[in-house]
Amino acid sequence: MSIFIDDSTRVIVQGITGRIGSAQTHWMLEYGTKVVGGVTPGKGGTSVEGVPVFDSVEEAVRETGANASAFFVPAAFVLDAFLETIDAGIKFIVVVPEHIPVKDVVKMRSYAMEKNVFALGPTTPGVLVPGKGKIGIMPASLFAPGRVGIISRSGTLSYEFAGILSEAHVGQSAVVGMGADPVVLKNLADILEVFQEDEGTDAVIIVGEVGGEQEEKAAGFISRKMNKPVAAYIAGRYSPQGKRMGHAGAIIRGASGTVQGKHEALRAAGVEVLDTPIHVAAWAKKHKLR
Repeated sequence: MSIFIDDSTRVIVQGITGRIGSAQTHWMLEYGTKVVGGVTPGKGGTSVEGVPVFDSVEEAVRETGANASAFFVPAAFVLDAFLETIDAGIKFIVVVPEHIPVKDVVKMRSYAMEKNVFALGPTTPGVLVPGKGKIGIMPASLFAPGRVGIISRSGTLSYEFAGILSEAHVGQSAVVGMGADPVVLKNLADILEVFQEDEGTDAVIIVGEVGGEQEEKAAGFISRKMNKPVAAYIAGRYSPQGKRMGHAGAIIRGASGTVQGKHEALRAAGVEVLDTPIHVAAWAKKHKLR
């Protein structure tokens, strides 16, 4: 059984009738994901890519048996849609949109934890399990089935690492975008724990970036709990202090969130720190990963 996505995963797409939602529904279906419905209030009774559209999440779950959701909802409406989704019984949610207010994300995170819901994002490319399916926007052509997990704060870098590994004939068990905002719905350590417990994952790669304390806190979990090889790459080595670099969470404030600080914490936890993405192939070969 695969982690995150398996044969029992049944996905609804919220905001399915929008330009991005409809396009990504096409590509999720193309990759074999079981997209069983969509939700856009006022558009119930229509269809997108042959997928029925419902007016509410409750109706969609009742009619399709959905247990996962992909969000392509405008940022201003994400909070209400998220709470509705949890109340309808969905247990796995991928929140793709960016620019969601931090105060909304804090409420979403708290409610998801209270209701034991696994949620990724915001500002995430989603999750892809090679050969099983994808929820989100990851480009499927770069991935190959295998036993190495990838967790990334950056969408494009997660694709690059997967592509380098695939070219080296090293497949992935799952590739997870945790989200790039200052506050995310699942911390890096939470996702590492899933990979640590997964029998189909032999090693994990962390693709981090400057800003925040996710990598430093994850280092504590790694030193205490993980017995699988872990490698890490931290983007933004030359980022100037106080300047946000691309992502909302990629900003160095004072002594917090520097590349050097992250490197030191990860190395102290036994993590192999990579100087560039291309070095991941040699790391995988050293550990005889596939």
